[in-house]
Amino acid sequence: MSEALLSALAEALAGLVTEVETADEEVLDPDTAVKWLESTGHTLAGLTAADRRTLDGLFRAAALRAPEGPRRDGLLRATGGFGLTSGLPEDAHAAACDAVLALTGRLAAVVRDADPALPVPGCPDWTLADLARHVGTVHRWAEHLVRTRSATRVLAEDVPLDPPAGPAAYADWLVAGAERFAATARDADPDAPVWSPGADPHVRHYPRHVLFETLVHLVDAELAVDGKAGPLDPATAADAVDHFLTDAPYIARIAEPVSRLGRDGTVLRLTARDAGAVWTLALGGGGFTWTRGSGGAEPTAAVEADAGELLLLLHRRYGADEPCFAHTGDRGLLDAWLAATAL
Repeated sequence: MSEALLSALAEALAGLVTEVETADEEVLDPDTAVKWLESTGHTLAGLTAADRRTLDGLFRAAALRAPEGPRRDGLLRATGGFGLTSGLPEDAHAAACDAVLALTGRLAAVVRDADPALPVPGCPDWTLADLARHVGTVHRWAEHLVRTRSATRVLAEDVPLDPPAGPAAYADWLVAGAERFAATARDADPDAPVWSPGADPHVRHYPRHVLFETLVHLVDAELAVDGKAGPLDPATAADAVDHFLTDAPYIARIAEPVSRLGRDGTVLRLTARDAGAVWTLALGGGGFTWTRGSGGAEPTAAVEADAGELLLLLHRRYGADEPCFAHTGDRGLLDAWLAATAL
């Protein structure tokens, strides 16, 4: 299902909910209204946490497109009775900022005592020093965008980076950049508009973007230094897969090769054993759509592993032949997808 269709459906449902909640008793029987709202809320509350977050965001985005006034206020309250945020962190925005700090701390610990000239297998032509500079740059670039609310793209080279004098200072430089980003993002309104490189042009995009960028490069550093990745939280890794699939159509280096795959009508399914998450990707129409869950057409190809392993497969840090992956169906489809989406 396309992002445009999802947004349109969310806007229609939010409008319907608002009308039901505010309808006069002579227009709509109150018992009928309550029954409809409760049954709809029960259905939506059964979605996965990531899907509930997505739907809540779509509802809020639809509300913010409406002019200021009572109707907009009603639309902003539409998700409240549906339990979309129950069981989620009280402040997912702040939680993502905290996670950025935690993962950057891990990365700094890896970098601090390692050889800065060490090659990084996951990033050809990069050394560990190059990786540290990249992650620190991402933190400062994102902080600048969140702080300035830029409506247009800003290049990293146009942002003050305060680079360290030498590789020995990279660990502390990484931590300082993460702390600055987290402080700025925590103080910002998640719904404030700002340019983003992905699907969501709001401040709330950036804590997740920075979190998952840091996560993947932490793994790069661990693989380079220790030969193995440290533990990855299944829920965080599953959310990172959501983020990757949501933003992929907005990344030209992915969208263009996918449009040339010529595999219209095929379906690729990813199953995360530890997170209990399933992603179903349908190719066609010059791109792809994806949904959480295993409904719809039977997959042409499927791969199963833990969420972190699937994330690292999508980012090409693991090869599809690694023993952690269980395959069924047309392996050629998976290989074609991975080749097309390589960054």
